[in-house]
Amino acid sequence: QVQLVESGGGLVQAGGSLRLSCVPSGNIFSIDVMGWYRQAPEKQRELVARISSGSMTKYADSVKGRFTISRDNAKNTAYLQMNSLKPEDTAVYYCAAGRYGSGTMDYWGKGTLVTVSS
Repeated sequence: QVQLVESGGGLVQAGGSLRLSCVPSGNIFSIDVMGWYRQAPEKQRELVARISSGSMTKYADSVKGRFTISRDNAKNTAYLQMNSLKPEDTAVYYCAAGRYGSGTMDYWGKGTLVTVSS
């Protein structure tokens, strides 16, 4: 089993920046993919960005050029640097992780709230 703990959320003005961190514990060497998802009020959860153990990345079109996902493979810690934040980025951000060969996200954190004021 793997547990994921997010941190770094908060309130920021539009145009500002935040950096989210996701620290795993447990069987961390089983993790292949790590990612960030978000869910805004009354909306479905959506992928923000993900990164594989080989550092291949994928971003939602809405965050390309503004957000950067990175990973410390030694610690399997994932980060999401968010720049040029917009009010529409307001959401609960969840860290997720997928095991090797799984094809899906197997583990989820409890989420951290990001609020962007206009």
